Amino acid sequence: MPKTANVRVTTMDAELEFSIHPNTTGKQLYDQVARTIGLREIWYFGLQFVDSKGFITWLNADKKVMNQDIRRETPLQFKLRAKFFPEEVSEELIQDVTRRLFFLQVKEDILSEDIYCPPETAVLLASYAVQAKFGEYDKSSHQTGYLANERLLPRRVLDQHKLSKEQWEERIHAWHQEHRYMLKEESMVEYLKIAQDLEMYGVNYFEIKNKKGTELWLGVDALGLNIYEKEDRLTPKIGFPWSEIRNISFNDKKFVIKPIDKKSPDFVFYAPRLRVNKRILQLCMGNHELYMRRRKADTIEVQQMKAQAKEERLQRKMERDQLESEKKRRADMEREKEEMEREKRELMMRLQEYEETTRRAERELQEQLDRAMRLEEERRRVEEESARLEAERMEAIIAKEELARQAEDHSRTRSSWRLSWPSTKPKSLFWRRPRESKRRRLTHGTTRLKKWRRALSVPKRSCRRSERLTLELDLPLLLLQTVRATTSTARRTAPTALNCTKTKSVTTTRRRSV
Repeated sequence: MPKTANVRVTTMDAELEFSIHPNTTGKQLYDQVARTIGLREIWYFGLQFVDSKGFITWLNADKKVMNQDIRRETPLQFKLRAKFFPEEVSEELIQDVTRRLFFLQVKEDILSEDIYCPPETAVLLASYAVQAKFGEYDKSSHQTGYLANERLLPRRVLDQHKLSKEQWEERIHAWHQEHRYMLKEESMVEYLKIAQDLEMYGVNYFEIKNKKGTELWLGVDALGLNIYEKEDRLTPKIGFPWSEIRNISFNDKKFVIKPIDKKSPDFVFYAPRLRVNKRILQLCMGNHELYMRRRKADTIEVQQMKAQAKEERLQRKMERDQLESEKKRRADMEREKEEMEREKRELMMRLQEYEETTRRAERELQEQLDRAMRLEEERRRVEEESARLEAERMEAIIAKEELARQAEDHSRTRSSWRLSWPSTKPKSLFWRRPRESKRRRLTHGTTRLKKWRRALSVPKRSCRRSERLTLELDLPLLLLQTVRATTSTARRTAPTALNCTKTKSVTTTRRRSV
């Protein structure tokens, strides 16, 4: 069994490893790589490798891989790169994987300055590259500094303009916000549509010399051949479109371009090595073939690929529209939810204010009720005090009337007693009534003494006969003291007019008593 060789193929976004037989051709290896990554537009790409002398060379599809001048290492290193470029990206590139590979390669050429790009265009292209990587701008997920670790601009642009990295990121960020509702695949196509208008896009440059030995640049692209001066690779000095070229050939280091117009002279230049002329001729044949193919009707395979790609893009568009409608509906729901939350917060605040107002009103009402209860209690106390004073006043009036009555009774008694007093002066010190029986006199004296005691509130006690006479003599004085005490009590409780009346009555009584 023949020994196999390990091969590593590096694409723009992946690394693939295979084991090949010694008899494997370049076409077989390339087809295996294309099947692995799902690439069907195989006419644009090829496999590059570094030969034993250090030059970059394209793998020949018709020769065996092991028979070509490949640097012997384990594993064998190849790169999948675009070998030919389309004239119009949006119309010719069909598959998304093809567009992605072109996008990554052109982006790498711009950042490594293999393709010249003005600063303004570089910023715009960087914004599309950000859109292709991060998707649609989202303020919540794309915070400040999300581009800090990204390589977005060529070093020449950063050195040419004295702007800080943050200022460049701010400009790219502003353009990124403008690419709303754009899919990643669409942003890649927009990137390529802008890049294909650059002067160095899709051009393979080779160092050559004319017959005079002047160093020049030969550029091979999708539209033809161009001759540039050594110091300027942007503006071609001479151009040969494919439609105006009759034949291209080389002999050793000499390369000849024959125009269709036979009257025009042939253009002859010299390459530094024979393998350079072989590579130039290979690129010219491939580009011319694609140039003629674009101007013919599409093959069945291409038509099927375009129909399939169109159907897939239509399906993605429908999914995108559905997703956008879902996003919009969700955004509307979120907005309504926020509105409801805001209204809820406002209602809660108003409810709290109402509750606070209600509590304040309840406190005020309770305070008023307490004040009313205190006033009611005060009113009851005043009424009770008024009733008490009125009762005392009535008692005083009754006492006054009683005293007046007693005084009047006493006056009448005194008058009758004086009338019964003997006209002649008694012979003895003690006055004696007319003779009565001893029993009657005692009974009469005791009865009078009881009446006086009740009038004067004298406590009941036994009296001897000698004391009775003394009491009878002291009666006016005792009566006067009793009336004075009663008058002072009535004066404190009764009105002034009553006091005046009482005073007159007492005075009259005293005079009568005396």
